[in-house]
Amino acid sequence: MKQFRPVRGHRPAARGLPGSPVARLVAALAALVAGLVVVLVPGTASAAPVCKVDYTTNQWPGGFTASVRLTNLGAAVSGWTLRWTAGTGEQITNAWSAQVSQSGTTVTAANVAWNGSLATGGVADFGFQGTWSGGLATPSDWSLNGVPCGGSSSPSPSPSPTVDHSPSPSPSPSPSPSPTRSPSPSPSPSPSPSPSPSPSRSPSPSPSPSPSVTPSPSGCSGTGLVVCAGFEDQSGTPSGEWQVTTPNCSGTGTATIDTATAHSGGRSLRINGGGNYCNHIFASTTKNVSGIAPVVYGRMWVRHTTALPSGHVAMITMSDSRDGGKDLRIGGQNGALQWNRESDDATLPEQSPSGVALSAPLPVNRWVCLRFQIDTTQQAMRTYLDDQEVAGLRVDGTPTTDVDSQWLRRSTAPRPTTFRLGWESYGSDSDTIWYDDVALGSSPIGC
Repeated sequence: MKQFRPVRGHRPAARGLPGSPVARLVAALAALVAGLVVVLVPGTASAAPVCKVDYTTNQWPGGFTASVRLTNLGAAVSGWTLRWTAGTGEQITNAWSAQVSQSGTTVTAANVAWNGSLATGGVADFGFQGTWSGGLATPSDWSLNGVPCGGSSSPSPSPSPTVDHSPSPSPSPSPSPSPTRSPSPSPSPSPSPSPSPSPSRSPSPSPSPSPSVTPSPSGCSGTGLVVCAGFEDQSGTPSGEWQVTTPNCSGTGTATIDTATAHSGGRSLRINGGGNYCNHIFASTTKNVSGIAPVVYGRMWVRHTTALPSGHVAMITMSDSRDGGKDLRIGGQNGALQWNRESDDATLPEQSPSGVALSAPLPVNRWVCLRFQIDTTQQAMRTYLDDQEVAGLRVDGTPTTDVDSQWLRRSTAPRPTTFRLGWESYGSDSDTIWYDDVALGSSPIGC
């Protein structure tokens, strides 16, 4: 039987044998796969804090006041709503610099017209008064425009592949599955700040000259004066024509006659104004000022020790019979003088950076002449420091952006019926103030 023999020099190639080109390629690929193991590590993304809240209280049996400072840490907003949970025995009764409502233990505070715009890092201060029983809780669940102030954590929309360069224990690893990318969730839209409308007219009215008057530096010369006091006939605690009053609530503040510091003569009225909302202290004239007309002119020399704070304070108050007896107030905020209307918390100037820049601080540690005039027949007011008119404290009947647009929402002219000198703080701010050579009447009064 014929046998077939292989031809010498033509041995069949063995597939996969060591040393062959195919074998070397397979070995190289196996080593590469063994050295690169894809590990899928799910990542986490933390939302950054959107706000910070400083919360302080002043309490007494059954009642309390709270001062709240909201700092915006997120994108700028043109309006804000702050929510939190109050204690079960707490009930809010009134508020200032915000619209505060309560449903059960859920409390909502919304901005008022003049403090709604908050840039990143911007601050809004407000406060409220309430009652409590069982204990006064400190809120911890603040949320700004529906977002928790501290931010929140959520899974990353897709795993993040990382490469492990350590050798694989298995010589023949199974191929790692390719990560399936899940669709990224659409982020919740952040409220975009509405652009501020451009002012229709320049908010920089030129100061008008003071009315022509015959100066009466320290005495009571002049016509039509109803109040004129250098406190020379007073001692100890104000009495007679001046009575100590504590509208709304009282605290550590005091009103005394000082014989060590005076603008003229040897005496002045000294007010030690304490911090916190319920720390009102005033000396009120007993003279009838309700008949001063048609313009109420006021003048006083003032000296104080502490610069006007960023929070709201008041130093001079007058009950307004045309506004339900609510007070017309001269005080300060954001470091500058302002008028404030108790009924709707309107301010003059508006508390925007441009508005505040048109006012002026009240100088410290020196006597300064403060004068004002209030027209009782129309919305018109003017205010002077050392005979220089303060542009941001002028109401002229025509709305001026950043100055009196907010103030003129009320068309009725004020009618002051009382006159008080003292201190109200709506936060923790305090001050020591002296008043001297005070006059109030129906004719212009000089410094």
